Amino acid sequence: MNLAIIGSGYVGLVTGTCFAEVGHNVICVDSDAAKVRTLREGRVPIYEPGLEELIAKNVAAGRLSFTTEIAEAVAKSLVIFIAVPTPPQPDGSVDPTYIERVAREIAAVLTEYRVIVDKSTVPVKTGERVAQTIARYSQAGVEFDVVSNPEFLREGSAVDDLLRPDRIVIGASSERATQIMKDVYEPFHSRMMCTDLNSAELIKHASNSFLALKISYINALSRICEASGANVQMVADGMGADKRIGRAFLDAGIGYGGSCFPKDVSAFIHIAEELGYDFRLLKEVEAINRSQRDYFLRKIRERLWVIKGKRIGLLGLAFKGNTDDVRSSVAVEVAQALVAEGAELRAYDPKAMEKARPILPQVTMCARGEDVAEGAEAVIIATEWRDFIGLDWAAMKSACVTPQLFDGRNLLNPLEMKALGYDYVSIGR
Repeated sequence: MNLAIIGSGYVGLVTGTCFAEVGHNVICVDSDAAKVRTLREGRVPIYEPGLEELIAKNVAAGRLSFTTEIAEAVAKSLVIFIAVPTPPQPDGSVDPTYIERVAREIAAVLTEYRVIVDKSTVPVKTGERVAQTIARYSQAGVEFDVVSNPEFLREGSAVDDLLRPDRIVIGASSERATQIMKDVYEPFHSRMMCTDLNSAELIKHASNSFLALKISYINALSRICEASGANVQMVADGMGADKRIGRAFLDAGIGYGGSCFPKDVSAFIHIAEELGYDFRLLKEVEAINRSQRDYFLRKIRERLWVIKGKRIGLLGLAFKGNTDDVRSSVAVEVAQALVAEGAELRAYDPKAMEKARPILPQVTMCARGEDVAEGAEAVIIATEWRDFIGLDWAAMKSACVTPQLFDGRNLLNPLEMKALGYDYVSIGR
């Protein structure tokens, strides 16, 4: 089938590449000519395991191409996915500018039936707005359908998530559009859930907000564990063994970040308010998440006493492991707080240092993880890269001025670190 993806950011690029991988012909559209040129040259602007190889493979096979022209993509494609940014506004609501602009651009070049698919994470009732916009600005007056098809991609495992999804949600109001979407996803051999348009749009915000709730719950519980002498990992294991709860997203740390959870939770609170409901539960989720970062910084201050003038090593800059994404990264926020207090910061991240440099110009980026410990008064783990477990922690201990280790992601074994001579501090253990 011929498909178009409008927006070649994280979601659009992974989605388009994986559609091509299962045999569809895909045109990825982006208004950024420099990005399109980069992609045509075989260079990928984001790090996602396996993505670069799949792009090269499918471009070579002629199934994947890149353009700046929406008209070309609409003319050649039966299904048009909208995957443009939905940034937050100051009040936490979603800015619909890009969605509305693309809907108008599609309307201007629509000459025959097409299925228009909202792939971006959007507030409920956005599909209705998109349909109204296309109908209002269409010159040809042709038939079309608008579908909601939310994405459930996790950065760091997005390719696998799309090729082997838990479920595929299709929100549509016509059988014609539903059948076409089933044909699109037939090669994925996954469970398809067909709903109305509004329910599909709510599923994404409801899902991400619930996962954020689980993270904030276990982080709140970590405080109780510390106060009582319990181990939050053991408690989480005991909880997670209950199939009604599950172990996923019950890892205590210094809070969630990234481009999705903070934005989606805030947007869902605002969506609820517009619909007349005060979602106080999610407001508390946000508050706990903010306080967890501050609580971790307070631990560091209590042990170092004075931050100003001290050299500190930071392991991790990405918001999570297996990605170079530093958007709303708690690791970056920790770095910014320490720099603001006068610390001399040395940092290392396997993938995210180039994207972090403009945000943290005062921070020295190191070539190896071990290098952050050179002359350090403390070392902090702020991102859950598995690579950090295998660092030469004995050598790093010798390189430190004082061997204080703050593990914000509970990556390391407390007994092993204490045996090496570290003053080891983690979360809820």
